[in-house]
Amino acid sequence: MITLYHHPLCPHSRFVRLLLAEYSIKPELIEENAFERRRDFLILDPAGQTPVLAEESGTVVSGPGPIAEYFDETRGLALGRHRLLPDDPGSRAEVRRLFDWFSQKFFHEVTNWLVTEKVYKRFMPRKQGGGGPDMDLVHAARVNIRTHLRYIGYLAGNRKWLAGDRLSHADLAAAAHLSCVDFLGDVPWEENETAKLWYARLKSRPAFRPLLADRLPGFCPNPIYADLDF
Repeated sequence: MITLYHHPLCPHSRFVRLLLAEYSIKPELIEENAFERRRDFLILDPAGQTPVLAEESGTVVSGPGPIAEYFDETRGLALGRHRLLPDDPGSRAEVRRLFDWFSQKFFHEVTNWLVTEKVYKRFMPRKQGGGGPDMDLVHAARVNIRTHLRYIGYLAGNRKWLAGDRLSHADLAAAAHLSCVDFLGDVPWEENETAKLWYARLKSRPAFRPLLADRLPGFCPNPIYADLDF
């Protein structure tokens, strides 16, 4: 059994959930509010950030990048031509470049601001920064996502998948981050049809179904969030 410590709207956690589903692995999910700094969670990962994955053997892997690489090294060959990290070094480098783009650049310019301001701060104590959203940051994220959506549209318009001919970590990372923003209703899909069609392909995969069923107390997702024909 694999245990995944996650938060439903943590994009890095969502990436790992998609990854595991593509491997046909159904983990035990333990919801973790990282800001609580829970002692047992910090023992697993002193950084105190989701996601953290624990194998029944006792192996613990933290962070979306290390988890993705760990699964490629331990189970990637079993996927054959559906392996999520290509075989040749040049293609692997492109997947890793785009994975970093979404897990770092997109996260810091879009997802982190939207999820923190609109979700996390509602549950955090005031002494830890909780309270109402900073609308200047929300506005900045809404502006920034337009550039990222154009880039996704450019990649999807020139390749079968974002990094090349095969579904990869890059697609799962991009879709995980967009799914969080889409849950909150902040993706301007009408601005880029190519990006929208690419996301619809990801959204229709069986691996995506558990994410589309996610709900949070006190939140109603965007009406088109779970609609495959949005």
